Amino acid sequence: AGAAADEIVDPRPYAELLRQWSSFHPEFLTLPRKFKIAVIASETDRAAMKLHDIGIKMVRNAAGEIGAQFYVGGGMGRTPMIAPMIREFVPLDQLITYSEACLRVYNRYGRRDNKYKARIKILVHELGKDEYTRQVEEEFAHLLSLGIEPPIAELERIIPYFADPAFETGLSDDLDLSDPDFRLWVERNCHAHKQTGYVIATVSLKPVGGIPGDASADQIRLMAQLAKDYSFDELRVTHAQNIVFPHVKKADLYTVWQQLDEAELGTANLDTVGDIIACPGLDYCSLANARSIPVAQKISQRFGTAERQAELGELKLKISGCINACGHHHAGHIGILGVDRKGIENYQLLLGGSEGADTSLGQITGPGFSEDGIVDAVEKATQVYLSNREGDERFLDT
Repeated sequence: AGAAADEIVDPRPYAELLRQWSSFHPEFLTLPRKFKIAVIASETDRAAMKLHDIGIKMVRNAAGEIGAQFYVGGGMGRTPMIAPMIREFVPLDQLITYSEACLRVYNRYGRRDNKYKARIKILVHELGKDEYTRQVEEEFAHLLSLGIEPPIAELERIIPYFADPAFETGLSDDLDLSDPDFRLWVERNCHAHKQTGYVIATVSLKPVGGIPGDASADQIRLMAQLAKDYSFDELRVTHAQNIVFPHVKKADLYTVWQQLDEAELGTANLDTVGDIIACPGLDYCSLANARSIPVAQKISQRFGTAERQAELGELKLKISGCINACGHHHAGHIGILGVDRKGIENYQLLLGGSEGADTSLGQITGPGFSEDGIVDAVEKATQVYLSNREGDERFLDT
């Protein structure tokens, strides 16, 4: 956010405005259950926006004005749902008012008798999108008469806190890609920056056979130092369990990669089958039914070569050790769910999920598998894909 070349605006000030509005809001201190809001500003969804209670996409209307597109009622867990769009465009000077209308309807009718049915996704599902939207619009019209919207001056006050760092100008966009390992890392782990001469670099915490998202103390210290030296002292943690350097000069990128690679942080596997999201599972979590980490490690080893990952292309694999879905298994191109079958760890295979602009929920394919069996099942699914894909189809498309 605030660095990607494809954003129409930096979404962070709007997220901060929403945080300030919602924190300690007296009406929402006792909502039926937890509540999550995501804000994006590009066609590429990097935040699983439609799988949040409220998803907000910053957009431009036909007149070129910036506003917000609202999606309400998404979530994962034991009852996964994709948030439907309830309003195509909300002007910036009505952003908070419309958000409050969405929450007021939830606070008024959200169930408090059953914690498993107390999320806003259940309310939207039970009322139906059209009736929920009607009630929100009715509440919105009422709130507009009360003048609760913070002045635009407050947003303008917040924006400087997210100002760009002091980018150098006149830099070259050229990169020396003569080193084949560096070339592969750039192609897979780097993304276009809005500023000429800079790039967004992602550090994969998914080495072959490693624990997804894990890093040693020395590796963490190195990433902190690299951020200080080469990314304006800034790094970010992604929901995919990786680390992002948001502002790296292209002239420095090879040096950064060399130091990462020397510390075993140079794995080039972003958005491939090796870039696995996995929850801690039964190894650490008292809620889990099955272990996630060993399954992730075995799959990583099975598909560990660059050649295999290149052959399969974009393939997002996510593993949860229980129905709470902390590993986002519903949203994986391939999802794995750990279940307890008469005291034995078992795994269900899901196919066809996605958390991007083409959000979809994975479907369970059949009976469960053992730990080794689920790894073979993933192998079989990829073989079917390779045998049936047409042209450059992704796994998800096939």
